Amino acid sequence: MTFTILGRCDHTGQLGGAVTTSDIAVGARVLFARAGVGVVATQHRTDPRLGPLTLERLALGEAPPNAVRAVAGGTPDRAWRQLGALGAGGQAGMWSGERLWPIGAELTGPGCLALGNMLDNDRVAPAIRDAFAAGDGQPLARRLLDALTAGEMAGGERDGRLRSAALLIVDRESFPFADLRVDDDPEPLERLQALWETYRPLASQFVARALTPDDVQPSSSTTT
Repeated sequence: MTFTILGRCDHTGQLGGAVTTSDIAVGARVLFARAGVGVVATQHRTDPRLGPLTLERLALGEAPPNAVRAVAGGTPDRAWRQLGALGAGGQAGMWSGERLWPIGAELTGPGCLALGNMLDNDRVAPAIRDAFAAGDGQPLARRLLDALTAGEMAGGERDGRLRSAALLIVDRESFPFADLRVDDDPEPLERLQALWETYRPLASQFVARALTPDDVQPSSSTTT
């Protein structure tokens, strides 16, 4: 019931992912990322523990295919899991258990990995991948969001009733550059697009507030 895009920006080194599903609170359970290390999606019968475990292996220098294989192989319920990782260098690793509900997908492209389960048709994952590739030169957030929109337009998930969506991007710091979530909304992708447009001009300022607060110009929300 979920489709996801993990991506890397060749120009900035940012890593991130975007996801949407017909279930609630997808942003709290699916995406995990660490600056300079990688980004991970754990979905289908989702086990959020697998995201941090995969990032730890990537941080120790393990290649994404090996890290994903080891983490998936170490869980007793691996038949239900779909797990994907994109490393800081752009290499991808993926796992889809045999109990994954069709139509499932795991498709790589330049600097990206598209994952899905219970998709409407076989065109969804290629549409996600191709939209991400077509956005080369655009900000990573825009490419990730456009990729999800392309997936929805190609048919999306099988029941067609999306309820939640999320965007997670890391840059250079230990905290996210962007972490935006929409829950229990009849149009979660449209709402997430609007949230990003509101957040986008403030994103760098929020980083500056953490790193160099003396240099931030006062505003009505400076203490946030």
